[in-house]
Amino acid sequence: MKPDVPVVMRGLFGTMLMEIAPNLTAEYSAGSIGIMSMMIFMTADEYDRAADIRAAENAEMRALFAEAAGLVADAALKAKLSEAAKGRDASLRVSALDRDNSVLAGLLIELQAHAEESTALWSAGLEARIWDYLVAAADRRKLNFPSLG
Repeated sequence: MKPDVPVVMRGLFGTMLMEIAPNLTAEYSAGSIGIMSMMIFMTADEYDRAADIRAAENAEMRALFAEAAGLVADAALKAKLSEAAKGRDASLRVSALDRDNSVLAGLLIELQAHAEESTALWSAGLEARIWDYLVAAADRRKLNFPSLG
């Protein structure tokens, strides 16, 4: 048998919320079970989408860096952007994708600060592109709540 993690976790969610919580007499215990069951539900979703989200973000940041490397004049930043743009995720393990994502996000912050300080004609467009990426990344990472009604 191959356990399907989201299916197992959603089953736990349902059992905890619909069978265990209503039978607890202490308010604190019932509330704790309710919160834990919601966390299990959200963890199931995150398990299923975690690698996809991180791989997409890493690819989008690398594409943004490739574009920006052709714009910035600062030689050191240009070199960092070019190097990062050539990078690839070596593993689809979430921990490895998170490490790559963290490094890339650090470079994105550096690039955004550079664009905000620049008076070059390209800077406003690059700033807008960075903000578009940040909004999309935040939307992808929104947690889904179960429909209970």
